[in-house]
Amino acid sequence: MKQLSLAQIVNCGVDRETAIAILPPIARWLAALPAVECWQQLTRHILKPDCPFALHELLYETTFSDWDASQKPAPAWFPSQEEIESTNIATLMHQLQIASYREFHAWSVQNRDRFWEMTIQRLGIRFRQKYTQIVDLSRGVEFPQWLVNARFNIVESCFQAPEDSPAIVFQQDGGLLSTMTYGELHALTNRVANGLVDWGFRPGDAIAIAMPMTAESVAIYLGIIKAGCVVVSIADSFAANEIAIRLRITQAKAIFTQDYIQRASKQLPLYSKIVDADAPKAVVLSLDTSMSGTLRSSDLAWQEFLSLNERFDAAATAPEAYTNILFSSGTTGEPKAIPWTQTTPLKCAVDGHLHQDIHPGDVVAWSTNLGWMMGPWLIYASLINRATIALYYDAPTERGFGQFIQAARVNMLGVVPSLVSIWKTTVCMQGLDWSAIKAFSSTGECSNPQDMLFLMSLAGYKPIIEYCGGTEIGGAYITGTLVQPAAPATFTTPALGLDFVILAGDRPTNKGELFIIPPSIGLSTALLNKDHHQVYFADTPPLPSAVRAGLPDQFVNQPVTSQENLPLLSTPLRRHGDWIEYLPNGYYRACGRVDDTMNLGGIKVSATEIEQVLNSVAGIYQTAAIAVSPPEGGPSQLVIFAVVAPDRQQDKATLKTQLQKAIALQLNPLFKIYDLAIVDALPRTASNKVMRRALRDWASSTNVFNK
Repeated sequence: MKQLSLAQIVNCGVDRETAIAILPPIARWLAALPAVECWQQLTRHILKPDCPFALHELLYETTFSDWDASQKPAPAWFPSQEEIESTNIATLMHQLQIASYREFHAWSVQNRDRFWEMTIQRLGIRFRQKYTQIVDLSRGVEFPQWLVNARFNIVESCFQAPEDSPAIVFQQDGGLLSTMTYGELHALTNRVANGLVDWGFRPGDAIAIAMPMTAESVAIYLGIIKAGCVVVSIADSFAANEIAIRLRITQAKAIFTQDYIQRASKQLPLYSKIVDADAPKAVVLSLDTSMSGTLRSSDLAWQEFLSLNERFDAAATAPEAYTNILFSSGTTGEPKAIPWTQTTPLKCAVDGHLHQDIHPGDVVAWSTNLGWMMGPWLIYASLINRATIALYYDAPTERGFGQFIQAARVNMLGVVPSLVSIWKTTVCMQGLDWSAIKAFSSTGECSNPQDMLFLMSLAGYKPIIEYCGGTEIGGAYITGTLVQPAAPATFTTPALGLDFVILAGDRPTNKGELFIIPPSIGLSTALLNKDHHQVYFADTPPLPSAVRAGLPDQFVNQPVTSQENLPLLSTPLRRHGDWIEYLPNGYYRACGRVDDTMNLGGIKVSATEIEQVLNSVAGIYQTAAIAVSPPEGGPSQLVIFAVVAPDRQQDKATLKTQLQKAIALQLNPLFKIYDLAIVDALPRTASNKVMRRALRDWASSTNVFNK
């Protein structure tokens, strides 16, 4: 029988009087109700966002203490029938007369042409010349031709909401909430497009953007594409040499930037980095009105560049025309330059419509940048769905961001897990009213279950749509929905319209390397500076014949291990590089990158698996696990980099012992920590990925083996 004592509740930080009041109903529900019903009562009546999170954890763990171990982690959110019926997915399922989500996903991958045509029509995508065929596979699935013979400009589909509807709600540093309507954004977009034409640019020219995510940068992004030019996305955090590399690869002819970035009362220079990168002529937005006199002779101030003409006829192009060049993280040499075409935004918009369940009038926030794919994704997923983009100009790590989310009445809040970890550690979001949120979404790195439970609690237990994919996908290959229960840090489904298989070698398995089964709108077909076939298709295993024969439920959505003598066919699979585990409860867990896999004592393990265990230890904020080979050769040794609480920084030996114990209990006692390095922060790329190579280089240069 599940029981709790008064002392346990008080120890969570609840005052004694409150603990005495809430203990009787808690005890009654724990004793009398099944786990799911008990949890729903607790989240409705006891676990308010201002409760100590320790109480949330205690009640979650107690409620599901007798949950079937093979079915864990237990969901922390269960959709009501009313919530299910309100979703875009449910509307499509009713239209198709499909009874279950699993059937709907199977239909979407077995009828990909019909799926994409239905969603394109549902979103009202505008064509100057309509397609004659959804997809032509005459060149094979590696080179699909989507929307055959169509002519369109995707920006025109971003302005279908009423002109007086809010397109962007934003808050500058310490300022009041401001709104830009669809009509105002459209006018500014057209002024940018006309300015480019007046400055002599032609369709196909590459124009870079290196500036924060602001209302102006959204208009610049859309204006470049509306003019038929190609956006080169560069994160504003990059050093001058990294900016120069991206400008060189794309042969950009101009760049939009800003004089400096305002972050937490600090001014971080940006224009000076553009100059140091020897960038081509620049358009410079200025926070400092005295800046205009210090520009290079080839550069223009923002107001000088802008045309007064608020009307522009969009350049209609072929579906395969480039609209945006984005980059991979670049942690292992020169970054891959990945082109987005006119069709890639359809993947962003459809994912947002179905998985994040974005509706007209919703307010969507994601702390991001145009240099990361989630910046363009946010634009398309919001505007094509006639929603509102919410932009906060300062750092999202402080309470001011949470107050902005409250004031803007955000409905869908996107995060990266490390940001949630900061909120949990600093308790900076405590007591805010996030009741308008109907869903969170998390991407960029693997999630920690405790942190994700904390995030759900901030809005009175709303679901988290885990969202994993990549720039070369235009969205996700694996994610969640609002029609399925949400368990912290897990995925519930392959993305609609797309499927994958998990393989060990060339055989389906429950835990191994994930391969995407093409084709899908959004999947890249070219790279500017690398051989696309070699990167994604060369030497990949063939597709198991049972999958090819139309049994995705058994061999893709529910991988099994007893598949001896399964015949194989030569259908190409697409490499992605993620290591995924299919869980007994039908959900999935991300285990990191295949290239983050290490061999410890003859046993392969993902760095992410180790980090997920270590991040749950008290006093640990973040960790990174790497394997370092001794200079003289021999087995790799495990080195842990950790960001820890101030009171743990002076006791490295005890902390190392605790981390080792956690690994031994939860993973494998053979995984021995060779060294522990306590650091202030982990090095990360612009897209928030841990730079493991930099950590390996540091470990090698300091020669941890001589300590």
